[in-house]
Amino acid sequence: MDSLSRLIRLAHLEGGLDMRCLMAGQFTLDREAAGRGEAPFYLVLEGRCTVLAGPATVELGPGDLLLLPRGEAHQVRVTSGVPLRYDDEPGPTFVTHRTVGAEPELDLFCGHYFFGSAAGTVLFRLLPARVHVTLDAPALTLANLLRGEAQFDGPATAAIVCSLTDALLGMALRSRPEQRLDTPALWTAMGDDALGRVIAGIVERPGEPWTIDRMAAAASMSRATFVRRFSARTGTTVATLLTSIRLMVAADLLLHTDHPVARIAADVGYHSESAFILAFRTTVGTPPAQFRKNSVRD
Repeated sequence: MDSLSRLIRLAHLEGGLDMRCLMAGQFTLDREAAGRGEAPFYLVLEGRCTVLAGPATVELGPGDLLLLPRGEAHQVRVTSGVPLRYDDEPGPTFVTHRTVGAEPELDLFCGHYFFGSAAGTVLFRLLPARVHVTLDAPALTLANLLRGEAQFDGPATAAIVCSLTDALLGMALRSRPEQRLDTPALWTAMGDDALGRVIAGIVERPGEPWTIDRMAAAASMSRATFVRRFSARTGTTVATLLTSIRLMVAADLLLHTDHPVARIAADVGYHSESAFILAFRTTVGTPPAQFRKNSVRD
């Protein structure tokens, strides 16, 4: 399994739809900040809309996917035309906002990714505040399958939608630079074979001594070139990514083994149990032993 696939698996993500907007004319959709362990996303199949998230204004068009990993409060709006009445149509899986008496100009899916695990928290914290990509042909095929399933919205729709949205996330995270509209650097899809090999090595063997000199040698670069290229291609630092990957693996070990915290700390490259506990608590918000206890209780 490749390193990105493994990290996504470790995150235990679950995608789902909140609503589908089939709208004409002006409208505004105010969204509160997402809850803990949630990241909203938007997928436009037809038409255009604008998302205002903090200081950013993101224009979305057909085939665009926008993920907000920080889950901040935001607004979705269309300013052209005049306001028209719409109805809410409840369904087994999601609600449909539909303009009354007019053909829809916008076909928009609004959903969330849910990540209950510490690994998911770390993965989303590693991403930029906004991941905005234009889907390629295979992803658009999945999007059309999603549209068909949304129109059906019956038995097994929730499970199918979950699988399709998870696949769309994977395609977004591996997107090529020319697909990323407001996200110039994305470590999950850096498009750099040398750096990719280094990151894959960290994911596979997190407990080894991954010094910058060792990483640079593995990438056949000087130390200065490696650090500069790593930052430019990934949008983060070597230390941040190394720590994050180690903590994602550690979170999975805490959930799926009964190994003591000290052993898990050593397994992911920490020589000091106290240093591991501090790093885990700082990133995840709870000490590893408490995280394990909470997960068992849940």
